[in-house]
Order: sequence, then C-alpha cells, then structure tokens
Amino acid sequence: MRQRATTSQTVGPYFQIGLARFYIDDLTGPGISGETIEIAGQVFDGDGQPVPDGVIEIWQADAEGKYADPECSRALESIGKSGLPVTELMQAQGGQGAFLGFGRVPTEADGTFRFKTIKPGRVPAPDGTLQAPHIAVSIFTRGLLRRLVTRIYFPGEPSNAEDFALELIEEGRRHTLIAKKVRDSRLEWNVVLQGAEETVFFDC
Repeated sequence: MRQRATTSQTVGPYFQIGLARFYIDDLTGPGISGETIEIAGQVFDGDGQPVPDGVIEIWQADAEGKYADPECSRALESIGKSGLPVTELMQAQGGQGAFLGFGRVPTEADGTFRFKTIKPGRVPAPDGTLQAPHIAVSIFTRGLLRRLVTRIYFPGEPSNAEDFALELIEEGRRHTLIAKKVRDSRLEWNVVLQGAEETVFFDC
C-alpha cells in the first residue's frame, strides 16, 4: 500500500466568529485631543493579491506620548465578559476624553482596511531617547501560526532620522514602514506579506 501526504491545512481564518463586536475603526471621540488622521491601505500576499480575510490591530500613545492608563486598559479585558458593543463599553469604562489607543479592523474583500485616529506623540525608547511618533501594528491572516508585528511611521517627520527602531533597519527597506501622505489628514500605508517589497516585520 502506497502512502501519500495529506493536503496541507492553513490556520483559520476564524476571525468573523464572534469578533464583529470587537472591531474598533475610530479611536477619536468627544474630548480626545490631537491631530485627527485617517490611515487607509491594503494587505497583499506574496503574489501581489489582496488578502480578504485578515485582521489588523493597532496600539498607540495619545498626542502627549502617553499610553492608556491601567483603568482605561481594563476595558479591553472586559469586552469578552460584556454584551455591550465595544464602543459603548469604551465609553462606560474609559469615559469622555479617555483615549484607549487600541483599534482592530478586518480587511475587506479587496484587502483594504481603514482607521481613524490621532497622531501619537513621542514615547521613550529602551535606551531613554525619544522614539519618533509611530503606531504599533499586529497582522493576523490565514496560514500564520503567529501574528506579524510592525509599525507605521509618519512622512516628513524629522525625528524618524533618530528613531532607534528605524536605525536597526537597512535604509533601503525603511520606506515600507513610512506612510504616504494622500491629502491633509489622510495617509496611505500598505502591507506586503512576502516578496521584494515585503514590509519590515519585527520579532516579538
């Protein structure tokens, strides 16, 4: 009897099962100070095809370079225990003017995604210097056993030249982390999972 390898399996995608109420695409709101921006883009696979069933998460500081305090962060832990839509839960636990700094959206059929947020301030680096304004990003797609971790930096930002994380990356690839300005408040930032223009990902 001849044995044959079975068809390989991918992980998921299971993102739509029970996750719809966890999506947050607008991090702004009453009392939130800072420069409002919109970040839109697409996720592409190694063949240049859009990824229609991924999930993008962002985590960032507020305009003053401060992350959400522990009380506000506990709102995320309570989401799974509450029947409230996430926006109502954030309002109930964070209160007006509290910036949670967390967002999560699915990619659409054409691989697109969009966030509305504020431009973050500078936060300390491990060596005590200040990092350039940036948004931390996690990417989940089919076939990944672990999330991909990367960052979004801002175009024309002078502090990019002294950011410790950007300095770790060869100069020819740094552009994959820097968004492009489309108009005054809108930025474009795409994710390429593999290939010559692969986005820089970090080991975390």
